[in-house]
Amino acid sequence: MNVDNNKEAVSGYDFDVLVIGAGPGGYETAIKSAQLGKKTACIEAKHFGGICLNEGCIPTKRWIKTANMIKEMKESDRFAVKGVRPSVISADLEALQARRTDIVNQLTGGVQMLLKKNKCTIIQGHASFADNHTVNVNDGLVTAQNIIIATGSNTFMPPFIAVEGENNLITSKGALELNKLPKSMVIIGGGVIGIEFAYAFSSLGCKITVLELMDNILPMVDEEVSSMVKKRLVKDGIEIINGAKCSRIKNNTVFYDLHGEEKSVDAKAVLMAVGRVPNTNGLNAEGIGIEFDKKAIKTDKYLRTNIENIYCIGDANGKYMLAHTASHEGFVALSNIDGKNIEMNYNQIPSCIFVNPEIACIGMTEKQAIASGYEISVGKFPMRGNGKSLVEGDVSGITKVIIDKNSGKILGVHLYGLHVSDMIGEAAVAMKTGAKADEIFEAVHPHPTISEVIPEAFMAAVNGKSINM
Repeated sequence: MNVDNNKEAVSGYDFDVLVIGAGPGGYETAIKSAQLGKKTACIEAKHFGGICLNEGCIPTKRWIKTANMIKEMKESDRFAVKGVRPSVISADLEALQARRTDIVNQLTGGVQMLLKKNKCTIIQGHASFADNHTVNVNDGLVTAQNIIIATGSNTFMPPFIAVEGENNLITSKGALELNKLPKSMVIIGGGVIGIEFAYAFSSLGCKITVLELMDNILPMVDEEVSSMVKKRLVKDGIEIINGAKCSRIKNNTVFYDLHGEEKSVDAKAVLMAVGRVPNTNGLNAEGIGIEFDKKAIKTDKYLRTNIENIYCIGDANGKYMLAHTASHEGFVALSNIDGKNIEMNYNQIPSCIFVNPEIACIGMTEKQAIASGYEISVGKFPMRGNGKSLVEGDVSGITKVIIDKNSGKILGVHLYGLHVSDMIGEAAVAMKTGAKADEIFEAVHPHPTISEVIPEAFMAAVNGKSINM
């Protein structure tokens, strides 16, 4: 196997760093490694760009963009636009799929281009460990001083839900490939994947029922915010049943237990959206002694496995399954390869959920902050008090911030409103740099923008009241 590139490995191995997996975490880590002067290779078994670019984040948002446009056009009369007939507006799913394919191809092609541009060796094939410095790929051996596992995740198909008869049972991948939308769909799982599909498909005219085991949808979101989201989704026509323990699927009928009583719901399709599990298939990680935590590869706070020169980032370590988390974990791992001993801080990872309006959050929920022993102060500002939200025609939602009452330290920021996915980065920078609550509202925010809700909420947390509410 040809493993040459324009750099010389300083380690005596074929490569200084070998990254297994070219999803967002893997390919960005490989590029960063090469930029740091290390001879680097990236092995990918299937799709460059990983699940995110091919079957997750990016293609999902293409559906949501179409759903948002249809929603806006149907409501155009509210904005003094005449001549639009809502009853004739519909989505051309074949055209949507063509557009999705174009976007995915452009981005995945760009990944390979960036790897080559940064002089990373690209190896297409399935990697399997031979020892802690060697992997077998394409019937050849590749050696590296340090190896970073970034193999991503697979859809979780729960074994405790029996499947009988003939069913139109799909996963998120199958949902993204639909060329015809069913008239009705049951979505099992009210987490991020389930709720985003529920919003998109409902907006496109599919009758949606969501079955969620927990008492709240979006269990990772602050309860006050998730309750508001549920109320809005129900208002928009989505049926959401919390506390539903699904037991079996038979002929497109989903049976579930609700407070001790068996119930059922029929639909033309069933979407399984109960989460994802780390993908380590065929990696032979156990064979060389890598320790696992259930199905995830076990790592410490430095992203190291129990084998000193092997690291694991992204979904494969099961800690925080988000694309940008994987990328940051990769950068932390590279720093630690260089002996810097940098710890990964998961409390400063923002997350976004692309319904309409959007959800964005970072840090602790109110319950988590209290449970952690903080004396907290909570500041809130409703979107109805924001001029730009009023102009945009949607005043649903809230800005909620949680701070340490004694120090002003920012513990959590939770946004629910239009465009908030583009605003949560401010909170991430503030928390990373140690900015205090008063410094946020002392910083000038432009008017009229939705971002003005952030200083208002921090003002309420510090002073007990905001200016515009």
